[in-house]
Amino acid sequence: MKAVVAERPKTVPAGARPPSWTIRYRAAAVLCDIVCALLAGAVAVAVRFGEVTAYVVPYVALSGTLPLLWVIVMGLNRVYEPRLIGVGSEEFRRVAQSGFAVTAAVAVVAYVTKTDLARGYLVLALPLTTVFTLLGRYGLRRALHRRRARGHCMRRVIAVGHPEAVADLIRRFRRERYHGMDVVAACLPTGRGEVGVPVLGDFTDVPIVVAQLRADTVAVLACPEFDGTALRRLAWRLERSRTDLVVAPALMEVAGPRTTIRPVAGLPLLHVEHPELAGARRLIKNGFDRAVAGLALVLLAPLLAGLAIGVRATSKGPALFRQTRVGRDGVEFTILKFRTMRVDAEARKVELVSDVEGVLFKIRHDPRLTRLGAWLRRHSLDELPQLLNVARGHMSLVGPRPPLPAEVARYGDDVRRRLLVRPGMTGLWQVNGRSDLSWEESVRLDLRYVENWSLMLDLQILWKTWSAVARGAGAY
Repeated sequence: MKAVVAERPKTVPAGARPPSWTIRYRAAAVLCDIVCALLAGAVAVAVRFGEVTAYVVPYVALSGTLPLLWVIVMGLNRVYEPRLIGVGSEEFRRVAQSGFAVTAAVAVVAYVTKTDLARGYLVLALPLTTVFTLLGRYGLRRALHRRRARGHCMRRVIAVGHPEAVADLIRRFRRERYHGMDVVAACLPTGRGEVGVPVLGDFTDVPIVVAQLRADTVAVLACPEFDGTALRRLAWRLERSRTDLVVAPALMEVAGPRTTIRPVAGLPLLHVEHPELAGARRLIKNGFDRAVAGLALVLLAPLLAGLAIGVRATSKGPALFRQTRVGRDGVEFTILKFRTMRVDAEARKVELVSDVEGVLFKIRHDPRLTRLGAWLRRHSLDELPQLLNVARGHMSLVGPRPPLPAEVARYGDDVRRRLLVRPGMTGLWQVNGRSDLSWEESVRLDLRYVENWSLMLDLQILWKTWSAVARGAGAY
């Protein structure tokens, strides 16, 4: 017998108030933007003019009005929307757009009114406002992520779909709490099942469960019961309570960024573009990889030398560990790492049992590790020699995990798509759990990267890698 609310409300409350933490966060964002604009104006006046004279007073006044103009433009560009809080690059993209808009507006107004403005002041004030705001927003996001790691500032989510999909969604949200999604209940087709949270009804009960639990988000997973008509009706029923509705179509799992809506005969058809695995974009990626790897090798030469000496001094054997891996199109190459295990590690492997299921062999507390090796692995410093592999063209900075030949021999046809691009020193697997991920999850992330890679995605992953390496979580 399905568990439902004993006394169901007949209607969903209209105009539900957003969570208090959302209001506070938006207020903090506005205050941050004002402070950043004031700081940028003050720096511009100080650098351009040095001291406040009668000529400089108008620029001081302009610096005082800049925060108001900045907040208005940011508001018009919908930077303060709650859905942008805490995750994704859309918030930063809109801040940058606002910066371009303010710069263009000031330039046009100055030209039309023939106002003689000091270009040195404008060149400093407006770009600095954008840069300071981006840094301030990043700081706010990091603070929010720390609070979410403790279970605060979470969105209350009702998951709607079949049990397997709902259970998978709950596992992902619990593993990546910085997204701020806390699934508090589920609605399944039959109104019953085990998914890790209370099941409070079937698909027709969604608005009732939302009102009962004061949820602010409904996540609908891919299922045949929710066609266009059913989804539209659900959106209408959630509209009065201002409950967010998010949908996860199965197609978006791999081809999300490559889908566009193409109206044909009155129908909104999704057009799926083929992934770009060759051509100019790959040449740009290769050039970027080799240039960055070469520069990094020069800058990190003292650190690399120090680590090599440390490995040799703390255990017997060479400083570098060489192993055959499989690269793009199945071509084998020799990967380089700092040695983290004892020299008899391969011989002792037969005595050990992997802690993870699937193709990978991983042991959380591997007895073969040296003391220095365990520290190197925790912070991924053992992988720095792979910069040589990147410089030689065997690997990329970002890509799928470089597999062993024995692993590739067990690949299915789907998994072999990982070999269409060069393996990477880091990747989606690195910034989403590392060795804590299951084999299936690692494959899913690698395939998502292969299908949707871009230079911008690479830059985002490289940025997130610093945080993952500093935490040391999931590395063993």
